Amino acid sequence: MTSTLFILQIVLAIAITIAVLLQKSSSIGLGAYSGSNESVFGAKGPTGFLAKITFALALAFIINTLALGFLYTKESTSSVADKIVPKNNTVVPASPIAPTQDAPAAPQTK
Repeated sequence: MTSTLFILQIVLAIAITIAVLLQKSSSIGLGAYSGSNESVFGAKGPTGFLAKITFALALAFIINTLALGFLYTKESTSSVADKIVPKNNTVVPASPIAPTQDAPAAPQTK
């Protein structure tokens, strides 16, 4: 299940990139190559259609990201930090060791 969603995540990322690059901008971008087929999308051209497709793809991408995060968290019960072993193989104490010397007391004012 997770691998299927991960492949879908990659496909959605590529599709969003293509949809964004096809939209017209101030520098036109790759939208310049879709000039002859604008009548297919209506009088306004592909602008409204591509904006709706981009929104739908982005929504699917976000939902898929949340699902992947949930499934990965559900599968994993330990952290990578739990597997770290110090080089000297000693156990790190849970609380700091109390110093052997006490600091001198501060002078009292009268």
